[in-house]
Amino acid sequence: MPTLFRFLLVIAVLAGLGFAAMFALATFVNPDPREITVPVPTQRTPSSS
Repeated sequence: MPTLFRFLLVIAVLAGLGFAAMFALATFVNPDPREITVPVPTQRTPSSS
């Protein structure tokens, strides 16, 4: 097998493994929702007067 074909085959296999890993993470890992509170600094808000 010529070197270019072997290289492309290795790259295709690695890409397939990466895609399979991303698919598995997206399918089997569920994030737990939580509430986030972000304080707004009063110095940056425009005054209403």
